[in-house]
Amino acid sequence: MRKKECVAMLLAGGQGSRLGALTRKIAKPAVAFGGKYRIIDFSLSNCVNSNIDTVGVLTQYKPLVLNAYLGNGAAWDLDSSDGGLHVLQPYSTETGGRWYDGTADAIYRNVDFIDRYNPEYVVILSGDHIYKMDYDDMLRYHKENNAALTVSVIEVTMEEASRFGIMTVDENMRITKFTEKPKNPDSTLASMGIYIFTWKYLRAALFEDHYDPDSEHDFGKNIIPLLLSQDKPLYAYTFEGYWKDVGTIESYYDAQMALLEDELEFDIFEEKRRVFSNSNISPPHYFGDNAKVDRSLICNGCQILGTVKNSILSPDVYVGEDAVVEDSIILPGAVIEKGARVIKAIVGESTTICENACFCGGNENNKIALIGDNERYESA
Repeated sequence: MRKKECVAMLLAGGQGSRLGALTRKIAKPAVAFGGKYRIIDFSLSNCVNSNIDTVGVLTQYKPLVLNAYLGNGAAWDLDSSDGGLHVLQPYSTETGGRWYDGTADAIYRNVDFIDRYNPEYVVILSGDHIYKMDYDDMLRYHKENNAALTVSVIEVTMEEASRFGIMTVDENMRITKFTEKPKNPDSTLASMGIYIFTWKYLRAALFEDHYDPDSEHDFGKNIIPLLLSQDKPLYAYTFEGYWKDVGTIESYYDAQMALLEDELEFDIFEEKRRVFSNSNISPPHYFGDNAKVDRSLICNGCQILGTVKNSILSPDVYVGEDAVVEDSIILPGAVIEKGARVIKAIVGESTTICENACFCGGNENNKIALIGDNERYESA
């Protein structure tokens, strides 16, 4: 196996329980986003756009849809025999098998995969964030500092800092302290969960952590503090672009509705750093004679006979006659039958909102109505 300078390991096994019905049947990284995309597309596309051609995707929770979507990696140009995309799931050994015990344990149990490529550096990524980033720039920074670990950080407000892992740094951006969700933060540099390790340091730390009976086998709680205690060179890399954790219904909804703004904070349409997708190619969308569409994203395969306003329709959505969809996100294959009203809602994949039903959010608490995949909603 040819030696690789850098290998990416993408953690995609999370349940994403805060997304409620959307992750009841599929893993969070497989949830649809922005019409034709799924959340994992963004991290995978970043790898391709950063010249990383070897990616291990670690799956665990309800992986069927995600595994099928990833396929052989061809959609992201990751189908090379010399690297490419590899789906890595928990497996049994002579001592038995079990789920991954934490983020660090997931990487530890795939050390053999990484060793096959004998890389100088390993990028650890999460499969559930929306952003565009050039990992090449971060790797260059890592090399310049001769770092054992570089952590990508964003500036947050002092009020927000208690929700993140916070990095305290010196005047050279060398990390002096890491605090997980501090009550009284002394810094506003929040970890994005994007790490570049020099492999020899990470490999040694993973083995030491594995044999620590008191460890939770987590990067933030255990690996970073371990390297700090050993006085290894750890640096923070400030990222100034758009980055969004879509871990709640509200943030998932808001991040997509922002795509309808005239001035985009996050340009999903930018060709230079394209976001690749493995969505099936559908026929062109169709608008009926009485269809009305205003300020919306409409994907291929959609049939619209009614009214759609300020909404995102994923591929193969059907909106019947006299139906109204407004301020909503409709996931692939959903059916909005004749006369139905869908207002400020997220409708799951292949779900039907029945004829004349009203599935509406936006009450006094301005809540988002949510229904999961393969459901049937009949209430008026």
